Amino acid sequence: MKLSQFKFRLPEDLIAQHPSAQRDEARMMVLHRATGEIEHRVFKDIINFFSDGDIFVFNDTKVFPARLFGNKEKTGARIEVFLLRELNAENKLWDVLVEPARKIRIGNKLYFGDDESMVAEVIDNTTSRGRTLRFLYDGPHDEFKQALFSLGETPLPAYIHREPEPEDTERYQTIFAAREGAVVAPAAGLHFSRELLKRMEIKGINQAFLTVHSGLGNFREIDVEDLTKHRMDSEEMEVTQVLVDLVNGVKDANHRVCAVGTSVLRGIASAVSMGGHMKTYAGWTNKFIFPPYDFNVTDALVSNFHLPYSTMLMMVAAFGGYDLVMRAYDEAVKEKYQFGAYGDAMLIV
Repeated sequence: MKLSQFKFRLPEDLIAQHPSAQRDEARMMVLHRATGEIEHRVFKDIINFFSDGDIFVFNDTKVFPARLFGNKEKTGARIEVFLLRELNAENKLWDVLVEPARKIRIGNKLYFGDDESMVAEVIDNTTSRGRTLRFLYDGPHDEFKQALFSLGETPLPAYIHREPEPEDTERYQTIFAAREGAVVAPAAGLHFSRELLKRMEIKGINQAFLTVHSGLGNFREIDVEDLTKHRMDSEEMEVTQVLVDLVNGVKDANHRVCAVGTSVLRGIASAVSMGGHMKTYAGWTNKFIFPPYDFNVTDALVSNFHLPYSTMLMMVAAFGGYDLVMRAYDEAVKEKYQFGAYGDAMLIV
């Protein structure tokens, strides 16, 4: 398929700048693949589309406060530093992006915090904006991480045109976030409240977790028209034996597997074994899914509404069918659904 096939008109005012008042009260569009029918519901109604014995698979990654502002030594120039991932805990090495990058060279020191007590030295250039920083902190690793993260802000996507607010610390995080490592929230999971999860449990709907540490590659612009030539950024992921046993048991009993978000859809597809089953996986995935694609394990998908040309939209179209999904997106714009991480939801069954 071609990149241009994922273009659609999205008015700026339909990109959600704040979350819904309650997690499970966002709007939800339901797509029925078998009939092409489109329904308009509220998210908490999702429970009505599943039965005792089905399973929801969630991404339990935890977003960390990745956006920091520091000052360059001598000049005092204000520098934005975006933490990507820790490379070495013992030496406190981090892979980061810096802005403005032209001012930051190997050997420069950056100072963070009102008292400038957190200091980092640039030790390598990785890309045009990428740098490796060594933090010069004398103390236990846990204490260092706590001090570093206390200086950071919630890494809201660039299409949210405002500064992070205190509520973002809670709302740009799923309630089941457990394993730190993401700089992008698994947005579909943001809609699940404790009350909804409890209602699902009472109904006999299983819940299980995999981990995909979602990175900025989700927002990187695709610069090729032929999608077969696009290369996804790698993301660290883990599928445990506990998850494998649960999902395979559900499949063997002819019940349904629902992936909550495109990160889970991709994670499951990266860990498929023979006969429509899953296998354990620990490592990195750069799997790029676009139409047509044959999904052997996943039977239903929850996803937010994504922006034009995004890889997440391509994954949704691969699962729901290109024509149905693009028709649904046109209807979503007409019906003024909210797009993006803080926007409304789509359920494909």
